[in-house]
Amino acid sequence: MLLALEVGNSNTLFGLYEHGKAGLRTSFRLSTDRNRMPDEWFALLSSLLDSDGVDVGDIDSVILSSVVPHVTTMLSEMSVTRLKIEPVVVGSHLDLGIELLVDEPEKVGADRIVDCFAVQSRYGGPAIIIDLGTATTIDVIDEHGNYLGGSISAGVGTSLRALATNAAQLFSVELKQPDRVIGRNTAEQLQSGIVIGHQAMLEGMIERMRMEIGTDAPVILTGGLAKLFAGKSPLFNHYDPDLTIDGLRMIHDRVQRGRSR
Repeated sequence: MLLALEVGNSNTLFGLYEHGKAGLRTSFRLSTDRNRMPDEWFALLSSLLDSDGVDVGDIDSVILSSVVPHVTTMLSEMSVTRLKIEPVVVGSHLDLGIELLVDEPEKVGADRIVDCFAVQSRYGGPAIIIDLGTATTIDVIDEHGNYLGGSISAGVGTSLRALATNAAQLFSVELKQPDRVIGRNTAEQLQSGIVIGHQAMLEGMIERMRMEIGTDAPVILTGGLAKLFAGKSPLFNHYDPDLTIDGLRMIHDRVQRGRSR
């Protein structure tokens, strides 16, 4: 079985795939603890798999995408020392059949590379990919799947926490779409400003990016907070919550095919 590890700034997703099958066998989401040692990661993995009736010994392949370098090191060590598997670590060095047409390709986040590859494989290009997590990233690929660049902004939850922390009379509220833009109390006004305001930003960015690339490229939403916006705008064409983890499986398949030739 293939173990796919998607490490974000806030959460780490473990996904298990049976070879030859596209659907997840099982998955677990843990906090991205930068102080967690390799043996601790392994103990958590073993326990969670056991609770789902899976033997950790059945894992024979590992692929890792991470935006947290120290956790990359810890999980790679876990894979080598505990699973006896050299992991595939996603980065700009991999030959994925797409080019990173930006000034510093080596600094493009692994998750963004995975998303671009997955969208090109699943939907084709050109396309605009919006990944909503701790940060909101927007990525643009051309008709060949090449990465043209994008933007980075504070995520919805990050914006809310910053406001609640720094404004004495404001507080944290449930992240959800309010019924109206004009809020009638503080909670509604926070939800309007943070959630609907974020959506308005996304819609404006989509229109500007489409103008720059000269085509109405379809928009794919993914990430832990994408469900807040799915179906809320005619500019959002696809909601694909498993895009990144499935992209890891697809990248691993490509790497394996390359090795077998």
